[in-house]
This record gives sequence, structure tokens and C-alpha cells, in this order.
Amino acid sequence: MSSKVRIGTYSIGDDEPCFIIAEIGINHNGSLELAKRLIDGAVLAGCTAVKFQKRTPELSTPKAQQHLERDTPWGRISYLEYRQRIEFGVAEYGEIDRYCRERNLLWAASCWDEPSVDFIAKFDPPFYKIASACLTDDDLLRHVRRQGRPVILSTGMSTAEQIDHAVGVLGVEELILMHCTSTYPAKIEELNLACIRTLRERYGVPVGYSGHEVGLATTLAAVVLGACVVERHITLDRAMWGSDQAASVETHGMARLVRDIQAAKAAEGDGLKRLYESERPLIARLRRVIEG
Repeated sequence: MSSKVRIGTYSIGDDEPCFIIAEIGINHNGSLELAKRLIDGAVLAGCTAVKFQKRTPELSTPKAQQHLERDTPWGRISYLEYRQRIEFGVAEYGEIDRYCRERNLLWAASCWDEPSVDFIAKFDPPFYKIASACLTDDDLLRHVRRQGRPVILSTGMSTAEQIDHAVGVLGVEELILMHCTSTYPAKIEELNLACIRTLRERYGVPVGYSGHEVGLATTLAAVVLGACVVERHITLDRAMWGSDQAASVETHGMARLVRDIQAAKAAEGDGLKRLYESERPLIARLRRVIEG
């Protein structure tokens, strides 16, 4: 039995409804209008929250990559300029905040550097998300923890020893770990969903699943194995331009995933074997020997 964490009005942990995050990330391609359409899709699908990614490009983009050129919707530009073009500022996030509140939808962001943490703090986020790529950044972990909010930490591309260290830095209070394989898209045989149980037993905190695979069945399996939070990237079209689109779920697929997760949780039960009243009429009809 793991501890429980409260995010807004939601309780997260064993015997609680699954907290479902539609990861918009950078799938908006720098367009506020596209971001709103993705929020609408998450609402229609029945997700609990949406999540963005916030970076200070000059800090979070490795120096060796900043001047590398790449083809983008804005032409062939440097990687740093691309990162700058897809970042939202105060005005855009202010509108995102208003739009989500209007739709009674929680929103938060993965912050990749300390100034981004301070930026998102202006909007009073219900939780902070730490991306797998940032798991070894002790200064960032401490800065996030000082905000006094629940923390969701993804554990992709990390060893058990690195996760031990990160949990030691963050502490286990109001902490949720996310099992994750950080390839886009991830291979089915590398998902290692049994790690959900391993993380729960090792740290005693709620554990979720951040999936980057193609398809929905394995994410549903993660819930059956105990994931109390699910995060999947959402897109309007997997063929759209962008590095995360192919590993994302289109809005109709997200709606199907939410429906199936809710059905799986309803079917889970409490593990105590019992005879249901609905079964009793069948006893006389189908059992040859009836014990009195």
C-alpha cells in the first residue's frame, strides 16, 4: 500500500480513480490556437489535466546543439531559434490559464530549468512535473521542491541508483513517480511495465506511467498493474510536424483510452472473493451438486 497525494480536489493513490494527464508538451508548435484545440480535445476525452513543457532555451539547450541547423515550419533555422519559436510567454500562458479554468481542467508544466520554475509559479500550478531528462539535476529538483507543491517525477533513461538519489533529494512527501521509457516511440518489448510494482514497493509512493509507445493496450495494462497516474502525449494528427507527434495519441484515441481506464478501474474490485446476488439464480440451473 502506497501513500496518497492530493492534487487540487483529486486524491491520487491506491483505490482512487486514475489521474489522466494529456501531455500537450510542445505539440502546439508555438501556436496558441493549436494549444487551445488540444485543450478542447483533452476536455472532450475526459482527461483530468493537461501539461506543457517550459524551458529557457538559452539555458536548457546544450551549447553544442544550439547552432545546429534543422528544417522547421519556419524554414531552416538553428536549433536554438527553433526552441525560442515554440516557447510561450506570459501572454500565452495567461490565456492558457484562463482557458483551462473556464473548462474546469487542471494544467501544469514540466520545467527544465530554474527560471522556468519561477515563471510557471506565477500561475499557481497544482503540481510540478520533472522530466526524465532532468532527474539528475539536483539544483533543479531542490528548486522545484521549495515551491511547496506536489511533484511528479518521470524516471525514464535512469538507473535505479539515479532514482534513489533523486528521491533522496526530493523526499517522499507529496511525491509521485512515473515509470517511463524515454524513446519516441518506445518499443513494446522495452516498456518493462513490471517496474511500476518495483517502484511502489521500493519507495512507498504513488506510481504512474508515462507512455511513449504506439497504441493504447499497453497503457491500459499499466493501469491494471497499479499505475494511478497516466500521461500520454496528445495530438490532433500524428502526421503533423514535430518530434513528439508520432508517439502521441490523437484525441479520439485519448477518449477511448480514458473510457477503457475507467472501465478497468471499475472492474478491479477489492480482491475478496464473494458470491454476487446476480450469480445466485444460476446456481440452481447450472450446478449439478448444490451444497446446503
